[in-house]
Order: sequence, then C-alpha cells, then structure tokens
Amino acid sequence: MFRIDWFKPDGREQNIKDYIALANQLVWQRQGSFFAAAVLAAIYFDALTIFAFYAVVVVTEVLDVLLGRQSKTWDGKDPVRGRRIFIRIAINTVLSALAISAFIISIAHQETSTGHFTSLFFLFSASVFASMYNSQMLFILVLRLSIYGCAFLYIALLDVVRYLPPLSSPIWLQFWTIIFVLYFIADISLKFYLSYQRQQKHMSLIEEENEDTKAALEVKSRFLAIVSHELRTPLTSIVGSLEILRSEKFGALPDNLKPVLNIAARNSARLTSLVEDLLDLQKLEAGEMKLYFNTIDANDLAQEAVEAVSGYASKVGVEVTSSFCDEGCDISGDRGRLIQVLNNLLSNALKFSEDGGAVHVHVEKLGEKIRISVQDEGIGIPQGSEEAVFGKFSQVDASDIRKVGGTGLGLNISKQIIERHGARIDYVSKLGVGSVFFVEFDRVTGKDGSDAARQAA
Repeated sequence: MFRIDWFKPDGREQNIKDYIALANQLVWQRQGSFFAAAVLAAIYFDALTIFAFYAVVVVTEVLDVLLGRQSKTWDGKDPVRGRRIFIRIAINTVLSALAISAFIISIAHQETSTGHFTSLFFLFSASVFASMYNSQMLFILVLRLSIYGCAFLYIALLDVVRYLPPLSSPIWLQFWTIIFVLYFIADISLKFYLSYQRQQKHMSLIEEENEDTKAALEVKSRFLAIVSHELRTPLTSIVGSLEILRSEKFGALPDNLKPVLNIAARNSARLTSLVEDLLDLQKLEAGEMKLYFNTIDANDLAQEAVEAVSGYASKVGVEVTSSFCDEGCDISGDRGRLIQVLNNLLSNALKFSEDGGAVHVHVEKLGEKIRISVQDEGIGIPQGSEEAVFGKFSQVDASDIRKVGGTGLGLNISKQIIERHGARIDYVSKLGVGSVFFVEFDRVTGKDGSDAARQAA
C-alpha cells in the first residue's frame, strides 16, 4: 500500500512534466560531459574498460530519451499513466545512477595514487548536476544522490581498506573531506529543492491571479454587452424622435429651441457611436465578430467610403479627393467591416483638418499588395505615439481641452478588424504637416479570389 501511495502522481503532475522536459533539454549537455570524461580517462587508463562502462551510461540515457518521447502526449490527467511514468522515472534513475557510479568507480580502481581526485571530481560534478536539475521531485533526487553517496563512500574507503592507514595518515583526512563534500551536496540539493518549491508556489499564485483576471474580464465583457444592448434601443428611439422634431414635421420650432435640439442630437449621435464601439469591442474580445470574406474591388471600396462621408466633409468645409489604381486591385475581406474601417480613418482625417483643408484617398498597387491610404493636412501626430493612436480609450491628446471628441476606440477596433483580415494598418505623420493612415492587403489574383466565409479568430 505504501508503494502505491508513494508512486501516486496526484499533485505531482507539473513536477513530472517539468522533470521530463528538463531532462530532454539537457540530454546532449549530459552526454557531452560524460563523453569528455570518458575520453580523458581513456587516455590515462584502460580505454576498453572505460568505454565499456561508458556504453552502459549511454544506454541509460537512451532509456531517458525514449521515456521523454512517450510522455509528451500525457496531459497530466490520466493517473494510471502518470503512475507508470513516475515508476519508469524511478527505474531509469536507479539504472542511470548505478551506471554512472560504476563508470566512475572503474576509474577509481585504476588510479594508483591515493586521493582519487579524478574519479571524485567526476562524481562530484554528477552530484551537483543532479542537485541543480533533479530538484522537481524530492524522491527522485534522494534516490539518485543516495546511490552517488554510496559511490562516494566506496571510493573513500577504497584506500582505507587497501592500506589500513593509521588515523594520522592523509588517507583519513581525504576520507573526512569526502564526508564533508557529501554534506555540502546534501545542503545545496536541499536549497535547490526548496527554491523550486517556492517557484512552483509563485507560479501557482500567478495562475490563480490570471484566472481571477480572466473571470473579471469575462464579467466586464458581459456587463458591457448587456449595458450596450440595453442602451441601443432607447437611444435609437431618442435619436429618431429628435430628428423628427428637428425636421419640423409637427410644426415650426421656436428659434430658441433649435440650438438645444441640435446639441441634444449631436450628443445622442456621440452616445450612439460609443455604444456601437463598445459592442464591436466586446465582440472582438470575445471572438464573436464574424467576418464574411468576399472578393472586393479596392477602388469600389474606397469610392463607397468617400461617398459615405461626403455630407460630413461638406459640413466641416473639407474637400475629399480620390485617386485609384489600375485594373487588378482586388482584395479579400468583409465589405461592411472594411467600410467601417475606412469611414473611421476618413472621419478622423476630417476632424483634424482645418476649414478649407483637403483629404485625399489613394488606392495603389505595391507589388503583390494593395494599399488604401487616407492623407490629411491636419495637425499631425508626435513621434512615438503608436500606443496612444491604436490603444483602447486613448487619444494622442487626452486633455479636457482637446479640439475634437471621440471614444478613443475607433482606431483600436479598426486595427483589430484589419489584423483579422491578415492585413496591416499603420500611419506616417509629421507635426504641422499632416498624417497618412493606410491599410495594406494581399492582392487577390485568379482562384485566390473565390468567396469564403469564416469567423475571426
């Protein structure tokens, strides 16, 4: 019963996976060390004996490699398989430690001088390596070091048995030095083990905090979705009612009431825009925004976007011009969402342009790419403002006295939509001169233009 409990993987799943992963990573480092030791020992001692024992060490390394490959598919949930892996690790550890100890003891037997510096140094190196890299499981660490400890004592007693020296002999000094070395190895092994345990505890806390954060984000997303959906219906009613009043279908409005209604209409439109942005943001973060990909002529797309903002452009006194590329300017995308992106770029360009200014929309071929750019003559953007430009709820000028309003979500949503198209959005700008925002797509040719529908990842 004790044996079954001892090899239970429950609560050790991560330890076992860490042990196997690290063992696989260090296999060549271990083999390089053993091979170098074998070559060095073979120069001064019997090469046939040395490489015979080294071959056994290689066999145990192969067993570890095979175990690592077989354990890759273990998900940490199957306790029966986990127990088998744990037992295999223990068996491999015994075989490996015995093979290494035998290899080193064979060197000690061939050392004619007292002290056994070479063999003890090799054994010390193997013990320190085990202390550093086998600290994931205390049982395995103790198992390996116990075998190494027996090898240490065997080598320490080798000269004592050979020469039966008096207590004043340096041989006994070397014996007690080896005992001190064993204490040192035990001490550093304990420190590495405790350090690993602290690391595991710290990682567990981080994972718990991560789960709590995910839960909070999920609650936030649901709250935004519910609030936004609940706001949309009454807002639509309010906006519609205000437009009816402003159209004077029920009679002429007093002059002193018109400015108030205009302010209400503008603020209702801004609130509606905010609600739509919040809904889009929630869909993107939840992976629920569906994109229906079709082949689109980039020229037609740009022209539609220009026509959509023509009324607003006239209102703010900014001229919008356009130029298009030659034939073969097809791209693949969701037309409605791409119009949303271009409308956002155009409305921003118009907002930041002075009365009498100009905004230019340009469609061009750049090799296998199609670029649609929106150029304005506005105030420009300072260098190093990329995070503010494309961040959530952020603007380059976030002060209370900024010239134009906005939610700070439009460009962030646009960037996410464009990235889900496998495309790129960016800008170049110079203060006092203006900005050029552009989106760049892969050009569709031949059969690549077939319609497709998919949901954004």
